[in-house]
Formats: sequence, C-alpha cells, structure tokens
Amino acid sequence: MFKGVVQKKSLAVLAGLLAVLLILPYLLPRFYVYLIASILVMALLAMSLNLVVGFGGLFQFHHGVFYGVGAYAIALLITKTDLPKWICFISAPFVAALAGLIIGLICIRLRQLYFAMIQISLGSLLWALAFRWYDFTGGDDGIHGIPMPSILSGIHNSYYFILLIFVLSIITLFLILKSPFGITLQAARDNAQRCEAIGVFVKRHQLVGIIIASFFAGVAGVLFVVLEGSVFPDLLFWVVSLEILIMCLLGGWFTFAGPIIGAALMLSFRTFIGMQTEYWTLILGIILALLIFFLPQGVWGYFQERLRDRKEAGAGRGQ
Repeated sequence: MFKGVVQKKSLAVLAGLLAVLLILPYLLPRFYVYLIASILVMALLAMSLNLVVGFGGLFQFHHGVFYGVGAYAIALLITKTDLPKWICFISAPFVAALAGLIIGLICIRLRQLYFAMIQISLGSLLWALAFRWYDFTGGDDGIHGIPMPSILSGIHNSYYFILLIFVLSIITLFLILKSPFGITLQAARDNAQRCEAIGVFVKRHQLVGIIIASFFAGVAGVLFVVLEGSVFPDLLFWVVSLEILIMCLLGGWFTFAGPIIGAALMLSFRTFIGMQTEYWTLILGIILALLIFFLPQGVWGYFQERLRDRKEAGAGRGQ
C-alpha cells in the first residue's frame, strides 16, 4: 500500500513538473526559455550516457562524440542533400547509432580503462575529421544557418518540440531499463562473471546498450541543431564528454532522474555565475568539488537515500 501511495505521489509530481514546463514559455523571458531548452537537450544526453555508465557499468568516457555525430548528421543531410527534412530528422540518430555500433565493436572486447582509452582515441579521430575536412564539414568554422522547417521557427516552437522529444525519449529509456534487457544489463554491471555462468552473453548486451545510448545521444544532437541552427567541431571534443560525466556524477550515477538534476545544476551554475564574474570557472570548480565531495552519491541519490531511510524508520516503528 505504501509503495502504491509513493508511486501515485511520484506520478503527481511528474505531471506537475510537465505542466510547469508547458506554461513556462508564457511566463519567462526569451533567455530563460532558451536556457531551459538547453538543459533539456543536455539532460537527454546525460541520461543516454547514464544508461551505459551508471546502469551498464561501462567506461564510456567519450560519449559526447555520438552527440556530435548526430548533430553533424542532420546538418549535413539538410545542407548537402535534397531529402525531406523529416527524413533527415529521423535518419540522424540512426547515423549516431551506427557510429556507436562501429566504435562499440572495436572497444567491447576490452575492459575498463582500456575500453575508455580506445574509445577516446576513436572519438578524437572523428573530432579531427570534423575539424579538418573543410570541404565537407566546414572545418573549424562548422556549419551555420541550417534551415529548419517553418513549424520550428521561433524559440517557443523549438522549445515545445524539444520538450516533446525529451519526454518521449525519457519514457522510452525508462521502459528499456525496466525491460528484461535493462535488468540484465544492470546484472552484468554488478556481476558479469555470474551472468556469463548462467548463459548470458554479456558483451552482446553491453554492445546493444552502447548502440541504444548512441542513438539517444544522436537525438540530443538533433535537438541541439533545432535550438542553435548550427554545428561545430567542439561538439565532438572530449570536453563535452567530461561535462556530461560530471552531470551524471552530480545528479547520481545509479538513479534514473539524476542526470536531469545534474544537467540543470551544471548549466545553471555556468550561466549565472558566468554572468557575475570572469572567474566563473574557478567558482564553478569549487562548487562542483564540494558537491562531489560531500554528496558522492549525487544530489538525487542523496534524496533517494534519505527517503529510503525514512521509509525503513517508519516500517520499524510500525512493527
């Protein structure tokens, strides 16, 4: 009964948050609408990373490259081909998933830091390709003025499109994690040898997890282009991957909603502290270090732990 009440309360909170997000564009200035849209994009990217790092236990330390591949894919499809734009929108995440498949096949045979090192190397190769191939990718200038469908013109239309895709994506990710595949992926994270002993093909599950995570990173890349109308090589750089790792760490590795909290904190700190001082990187670094030091389980992980303790204390008093 208690569990049912908690679930109802959680659904009510989620419905309330969605209602707030729906009306915010009519209450806030354009800048804050843009900021919230940026948070939604980065939150989806961080959640896609958390699928393979937090729930899959893989050392995917250059996940941002798939974000960049998705962004460049839609930019190049729109500017270099005559395909209908809706086909470009659908195709771009699959290009990112294909990149995930190719890199995953190379990396999946390695373990832990070796996995991370070869992935960082391959991701850096793609960054160098985007940075230097001026005739195709625009080089270090990137691609600007990417035409969007008229229905996405204006910040409000872009915001609602990003919100729609974000909600659909997190529902899909939630269902994946609750599916037999998602449960098996988490079991392989906790004890890969035992899973192999009972007949689970661990590497195959991990590879599929990388492909799924790459797909949703590509979706985030598409949403970035919708919001910004441009792409540039920095999207594939290792700094982006480091930022989303920090977002997952801030929110909580082993929680579903943690990356959303982490993305909101990271972008909010960076935006508002940067508006006050030129030394914003120093202040941001100190704040992040303190949060990570005192809340190693992440902000959302900390609150979940407190709620769990209260539930256990209430159950103990009931006995």
